[in-house]
Amino acid sequence: MKIAESKARLSLTISGRVQGVGFRATAYDEARSLGLAGWVRNLPGGGVEIVAEGKRENLEMLLAWAHSGPPGARVVHVQEEWASATGAFADFRIRS
Repeated sequence: MKIAESKARLSLTISGRVQGVGFRATAYDEARSLGLAGWVRNLPGGGVEIVAEGKRENLEMLLAWAHSGPPGARVVHVQEEWASATGAFADFRIRS
């Protein structure tokens, strides 16, 4: 039961100067290194969206990373939403 409780889903919307600075590629690398599954994509309004599932402690590390992003990014706001993991993702991907 403890293992199931430790899994979660985190949805992030990051705004600021986060497109054209390698944010998606770096988020991909970060999520993969943390053993997370899900995806990252650019949003039409200039933001980036990340949906990830995995161990809550690893999701919290991704959240902490998202507040600064890669060099060159200027994160203004991170909106986070937590939910139960669904197991919908086999790996982590970059969506267009």
